Formats: sequence, structure tokens, C-alpha cells
Amino acid sequence: MKKIYSMVLALAMSIALVGCGTADDTEPPEENAGGDTPETTEEDATVAEWPDELIMGFVPSQDSANIADTVAPLADRLSEELGVNVRGEVMTNYTALVEAMGNDQVHIGFIPAFGYVLATERYDNIDAVLKSIRHGSSTYKAQYTVRTDSDIQSLEDLEGKVWAFPDLASTSGYLFPAAQLVNEYGVDPENISGFFSDLIQAGGHDNALIQVLEGNADVATTFDDARTAIEADYPEAMEELRILDYTAEIPNDTISLNTNLPQELRDLIVEVFMAFNSDEEMLTIMDEVYNWTGIDTASDSDYDVVRETAQVFPDMLN
Repeated sequence: MKKIYSMVLALAMSIALVGCGTADDTEPPEENAGGDTPETTEEDATVAEWPDELIMGFVPSQDSANIADTVAPLADRLSEELGVNVRGEVMTNYTALVEAMGNDQVHIGFIPAFGYVLATERYDNIDAVLKSIRHGSSTYKAQYTVRTDSDIQSLEDLEGKVWAFPDLASTSGYLFPAAQLVNEYGVDPENISGFFSDLIQAGGHDNALIQVLEGNADVATTFDDARTAIEADYPEAMEELRILDYTAEIPNDTISLNTNLPQELRDLIVEVFMAFNSDEEMLTIMDEVYNWTGIDTASDSDYDVVRETAQVFPDMLN
């Protein structure tokens, strides 16, 4: 398990005002005998603090190339609304996104619940301001998926099997299923890997399911229902993959901001995202990116249930 823990841990625009006039009506500038710099307004100072570019970070819940394509319209629209160039970056995993935000390399992060909890344990400059809505709900469940022809009928039957999951810092892919196995079935929290014959960190929810579909793993844990994410490429997925069970409810993903951004900019970012709720085009884009059907405001305390769940594995938060 310590190997697993180490994997987790290894987890301005300036405005120049120029007076214009003709040679006849332009008066010479007054001498600044004291050498003082011209007074700037509070608005000038605020705008000058805004970065030239905002980086928006994502993690691959599906194929990275697909996400990169689908986030481009979102970045373009945010650039237009904020008046600052916004660029989307798909990170290698949850830990990489957290590290980038903590080190001021990413300003807006689409961080899943457990990733957010890990972020706040390690850094003090990351704050959840928004959360996703999926089909009217701000919570969801993780699901266990096996092949339809599998002899696995309960979670107890998973002992000795091969488990595929997206990422060790994934809330639905790892944390909540692992905690459920500990709390309900007595699995040793320090030896989760010992309960299974092998673990496959697949790098995405879609890839975890594909591992099961292709016979490389016996069970995959993902958000519900991730089978729809691979149905276009694997039309047999809905028929050949069976849902075994679900976890308890999990808070939806966050849109977290780097708190080193000026407050006025942070407030505007929240305002723009919330306005997307009445914009069908943007809702379609958000749905294509992460299956979001709406956006709501969030607070740090919304994720206390995730912190409590993570206490099953205290070393993961250190």
C-alpha cells in the first residue's frame, strides 16, 4: 500500500492612455518638478494585476486528445467574456493538475472531489468556487463494472480479481470504492492491493472500462454510467458490461480557482460560468467535456464528506 501512497504523493493587460490633439490645440505637458510618477486610478491598478493569460487545467476522464478538442470552444468563449486569453491544458493526471495549481501554473482547475481535498491539504491557494450539476444533481455515485458473463456477483467476489481504475487520486475511480471495501467488507486499509491479484491504473474512466471489456481486468470502478463514454467506439459496451454495485453519494467535481488571482477577476470568472446555465451552446460544450448539465456555486465545506472518507487512508493526505 505504501507504493500506492507514494504514487499518490508523487502525485496583464496594461492600458496606456494617450492624449490626442493637433499642433494648434495641444499644450505642452506640465513639468513634474518633484519627479513623481503620474497618479494611477484604482481601476488601472486592478487591471494591471490581471495576468496576460489564464491557464485552465483538466484531467483525462476520457481520451486526452478528445478532451483537448472539446475544451477549445470553452477556452475561446471564456477569453471573449473575460477579456483575457484563456488556454486549456489537459494534464497527465489529477496529481499533476493539483501540483500545477499549487505552483501558480494553472489558474482555473476542473478538479474532482478527492483531488480537491488533496489540493487543499498541500496548498493554501486553491479554492472550490463552483461545482458541476449532472442531470439535476450535485452528487453522483461510483459504479463497479464487470463483464456480463463474469461470475462475479457481489463485492465480496472481487477478492483475488484484477481491479482497473482511472487514477489513485480519483474520487469515484479509487477513493470511494476502496473505502467501501474497507468499511463494509473488512479489507485491510493498508493492503488494498493484497485483496486483489493485480491493480491496473488505466489513466481514465474510459480506459478502465476498456480493460474489463477486453478481458485484461475483472472489474473497473468509474463514475456512473461511464459505459456511455465508450459506446461510440465500443457499441457492445452496454450489452457486454454489467453494473455490479454502487458506492455512497459523492460530491460532484469542482471548478477551483487559484486564490492568487485578483478578487475582481475571480468574481468575474464565477459570474461568467454561472451565466452558462442559460446558454444552451455552452451547456452542450460542458456536457461534451465532462457530461455536465449545469453549474452551481460551491464552498470548501461541501467536500468535508470526502475528507472524512479519506481518513480511512490517512497516509494519502500527508
